[in-house]
Amino acid sequence: MARLQLQLVSKRFGAVPVLAGLSLDVPDGEFVACVGPSGCGKSTLLRLIAGLDEPDDGDILIGERSVRGRAPADRGVAMVFQNYALYPHMNVRDNLAFGLQNLRMAPDQIERRVTDAARLLQLDALLTRLPRELSGGQRQRVAIGRAITREPELFLFDEPLSNLDAELRVHMRVELMRLHQRLSSSMLYVTHDQVEAMTMADRIVVLRAGRVEQVGAPLELYNRPANLFVAGFIGAPRMNLLAGQVQDVRDGHFGFGAPGLSPLTLPLEGRALQPGQAVTLGVRPPDWQPAAAGDGALPSIVQVVEEHGADCILHCRVDNGAMLAVHRAGQSGARRDEALHLRPRPGAWHLFDDQGVRIA
Repeated sequence: MARLQLQLVSKRFGAVPVLAGLSLDVPDGEFVACVGPSGCGKSTLLRLIAGLDEPDDGDILIGERSVRGRAPADRGVAMVFQNYALYPHMNVRDNLAFGLQNLRMAPDQIERRVTDAARLLQLDALLTRLPRELSGGQRQRVAIGRAITREPELFLFDEPLSNLDAELRVHMRVELMRLHQRLSSSMLYVTHDQVEAMTMADRIVVLRAGRVEQVGAPLELYNRPANLFVAGFIGAPRMNLLAGQVQDVRDGHFGFGAPGLSPLTLPLEGRALQPGQAVTLGVRPPDWQPAAAGDGALPSIVQVVEEHGADCILHCRVDNGAMLAVHRAGQSGARRDEALHLRPRPGAWHLFDDQGVRIA
């Protein structure tokens, strides 16, 4: 296995910058997920590492050696694509072996690697089937198996589960986590689904417009987002964000308000705030709690109730028309047009300045 280093990597397509001086360090054996909106540069990043494209600036190191200018086959990398990319006229065994045959590997080595990969991914009983005879999950396992047979230093995954249905995605997430534990391989996993990233990765890289917004462990990003973009991107349902200002500061508390919004009283908790300062308050849906009327809480009216059985999401409208998502464990029994007063749990809220940067 190998360490991956990206050093000030930039890529442009014509006049359009896709990656802008991106740096990243993936230690040996770590599972790192890259997330971000469409067009942020996730897939381009994988293509540069795999050698399918070359960067305009910067360097890429795999195992301490630069791979700029090296052919894809010489980089020690295996990539799993979103669309499986299986050969339809070849059975599973031949799909697993084809890349090794192209490398003119000895037949006994090919057989060993194919057998090991098939056993690891529970494909033993499927080796004689054609891709059209497989389910979506089985095809994805074959695609992963083809990568495993190469025994690469680094695995690259480009949204490998996006074509699967919801139940199968959950199953394959678990399978990929178990695979990483067995192989102890370095893996870079690109996804648009931040739930996948949160549940699978050792660390998450959040990209926007070709730049890194924040890198950290999943719960670090969830609990201490560096800015408004990360706050709104990580977490499902997404964080509630209310733009307003500091109304007053006294007795270790401050008032948060916005036009048409009832004031909300919150503890300073060491923050240096000034009256009139523009801020954005962030509260995650599970961190709202019911409060008494007139207790410096936000009055709201329930508009929609999503009952999931084990939990529920309430969509509530506050005085200025903004909608808040409120997550509750269990079955709430709440009804549309019910009045609720809300305030954040102590310490479970976030504050950002007028530039969108987290206020410590």
